[in-house]
Order: sequence, then structure tokens, then C-alpha cells
Amino acid sequence: MGRTQDLALPRRTSTGMRTGKELILATKPYAVDSTARSWWYILSTASLLAAALAGTLWNFHLAGKLVCSLLAGLLYLRFFVIYHDQQHQAILPRSRLAEGLMRVFGILILSPSSVWKSSHNHHHNHNSKLRGSHIGSYPIMTKTQFSKAPKAQRIEYLFMRHPLTILFGYLFVFLYGMCLRPAFTKLREHYDCLVGFLVHVLLAVAITWCFGWPALLLTLLIPHFIASAIGSYLFYAQHNFPNVSFSDNAGWSYDKAALESSSFMITGPIMAWFTANIGYHHIHHLNSHIPFYRLPEATAAIPELQNPRTTSLHPMEIIRCLRLKVWDNEAQRMVSLGDLRPPDDELHAHPGFAERTPGF
Repeated sequence: MGRTQDLALPRRTSTGMRTGKELILATKPYAVDSTARSWWYILSTASLLAAALAGTLWNFHLAGKLVCSLLAGLLYLRFFVIYHDQQHQAILPRSRLAEGLMRVFGILILSPSSVWKSSHNHHHNHNSKLRGSHIGSYPIMTKTQFSKAPKAQRIEYLFMRHPLTILFGYLFVFLYGMCLRPAFTKLREHYDCLVGFLVHVLLAVAITWCFGWPALLLTLLIPHFIASAIGSYLFYAQHNFPNVSFSDNAGWSYDKAALESSSFMITGPIMAWFTANIGYHHIHHLNSHIPFYRLPEATAAIPELQNPRTTSLHPMEIIRCLRLKVWDNEAQRMVSLGDLRPPDDELHAHPGFAERTPGF
């Protein structure tokens, strides 16, 4: 669940609502998995994924193959959230078989266990901090930091948060960020990242050799592109939304970060199934040992979790989230580039700068 030394002392608000350690302890009864249920979700999702991938190679009409390819991408997304839960030990925490299977899946999905665990655990322990939260998450600068940063640093920062970087998460977030970069920097610690990249390349070559380039597109590239793009955006929007809150380290607490800096993403039942309830992100951050299939149960039982900060997959909401770039300490909110005044030297060098930076 993360470090406990930063938990606030048990306390209640003026309305009697629990906060701090008391609220986290209230979630503990739901942080228990059902072995049979967990295996059912793993095996049923794996079977559907295998069938969808087989469908991309079967002698269907091209339209049927494309449907299977799109379905495979969504099933990769669902399996990734299940993998994420197992890595948190929320499901099957004592199963060596489950651990082995998920390590293999992590390599296949370009998110090897070694780098995922280290970066994601850091993210949970530092979520919403203005310092130290960049590991395992999208970077965050304050308005002042951004205005004073060198131009190259600002370009890198905006590139990492750019909509196209998120859309092409397959290349930038997973292939490079989760495989190549860790392999280049700490190969001994993250050798499975190099394995993941090499396996992916070998799969691409094998599929093309045996079935041709259309199969490469339908069986490998499109499913990974879909899962990576949606996954990258979900992770972005869960911590970058209009009423998100960020804190200096001194004002940070675990429960506050969960409830004020992690969104509840409103989705329909179909998308909730494909995302394995990851939309209940505020509860997941409050107690990461709650299995994904018990998150709605915890919500229904605990009043303090029923008024979360929300976002959705509505196109206008996506645009609003993607426009957010830096944290304004004075306004206590995320702002877009249009709300920034660039340094004087840039104004002189680029007179129309303010008019040309309306959003992304």
C-alpha cells in the first residue's frame, strides 16, 4: 500500500468523515482477494485475448480481422490492469504460478516487472508531490519553475506531456520509456527490459516472415498501439485533471494525495470492464491491495469515497485534461500554456508567442 510514515494521524472532519489512517483502515476489509475469482479473471481474459489474436490470423474477411485486432488491443488493456493488480499483490499474492505468468506478460506488453514495480511503487509513495513525483509518472513543474527553466528543459517537459506523445505511447512510453531507457541506464537491474524489447522485435520478424506484413499490422502493431495509447492517457488523466491538487512535501499526506490528486474516471459498463475498474483510481491509491473487482464494493460501503474528483472519456474532457501543463501555486490549480507569460527574452525573440500558445 505504500509507506505509512507519511500517514496523517487519525482524525475526522467537522462533518464526522474519516481521514488519515482511520480512513485507510476502513478499506482493509476489502483488501482481500478470492483465489478462484482472481484466476477466473486471469484465465478468461487470457483466453479471449488469445482468441482475438488468432482471429487476426484466421481466414476471415479483412473487416473481421480488423475487429479482432481492435478487440485484442482492448483485451491487452484489461490484462495490463490485472497484471498491475498482481504486481501490487492485490490478487494472488502467494501464487508463484501467477507471479511467473505475469512476469511473462509484462515482457510481452513491454512493461517488464522490474521497472514497473520500482517506478510504480515510487509513484504511489510520491503521488502529487511537487518534488520527486516524476519517477513513474508524467513530470510536473510549477509555473515559476517552467518560466525559469532553460529552453531545452521546457521543450523536453512539454514533449513528455504532449498529446501526440501520449497517443504514441507504444513508442515513447513503453518501447523507449519502459524497455530501452532502463536497459541502457541500469542493465543489470533491468535486464528483463532488454529481453522485452528483443522479444518484441523477434515477434515482429516472426509474424512478418510467417504471415506477411498485414499480419504484423493486425496482430502486433494495432493491438499494442491501442492498449498503449489508452493506457498512457488513462495514467495521465488520473493525475492531470482540472481540479487536481498538488502539494509541497511538507503539506503532503497519503490519504490526501489519494483523494485529491487521483481521479475517479466515469465510464460506461463496457469500458469499465475493459479497463478492469482502473477508473476507481482514488480508491486504488488509498489502498493498492484492494483487488480491482472489489473497488465498486468498497465505494458503496465507505461514504468518504463517494464524492471523488472526477474526469471522463468525453472528448471535451479529454481536451481539458490535455491542455493542462503546469501547476500554478498562487491559483492552486493546473493551467495551460495560454495562462503562462514567457520570459522577457522569448517575448522579444518571438513577439506573437502569447497568441500562438492557446493550448497544447
